[in-house]
Amino acid sequence: MQTYLELKEFCKLVHLDEEVVLTMIEKGSLKHKKEDDKILIEASTGTFALMPNTNSIQTSQQQITGNFVEKTIGTILNLHEKVLDAKDETLEVLKNENAFLKEALYSVQELYDADRKVIESLNAELTASREEIEFLKRKYKLMWNKAVENYKK
Repeated sequence: MQTYLELKEFCKLVHLDEEVVLTMIEKGSLKHKKEDDKILIEASTGTFALMPNTNSIQTSQQQITGNFVEKTIGTILNLHEKVLDAKDETLEVLKNENAFLKEALYSVQELYDADRKVIESLNAELTASREEIEFLKRKYKLMWNKAVENYKK
C-alpha cells in the first residue's frame, strides 16, 4: 500500500525546501503523481530516496573511531543504569507511600468504628430519655388531674 503526501506536507516532514524536492522529482529520485493540480509524493520511497546511498557515503565511517563508539556505548549504559536506579527509588517511594496510606486507612476505620459505637450508645440514651419523659408526663398528668378533682370537691 502506497501513501502519498502533498508537496508541502512532505517538505515539512523531511525539513527540505520545496525547490529541493522539486529538483529531486525532476531527477526522478522521488516517486510522485499529480492530482487536481497538486503534486503528491509517495512517502516511503521518498524518505528512502533522501537517505544517502552506501556508495555515496565517503570516508565518514572511517572517521568514527572505536574510542567514540566506546564512549557512546558507555554513556548509554551509564544512562540506563541511572534510569534503573531511579526506577528502583520510585518503586521504593511508592511502596512506602502505599504502606503509609494503608496505615492511615486502618486508623480511619478504627475511628469510624469507635464513632459508630458512640452513636449507638447516644441513640440508646436518647431512647431511654424519651421513654422517661413520656412516663413523667403521664405521671404529672395523673397527679394534676387528681389535684384538680380534690380541689373541686
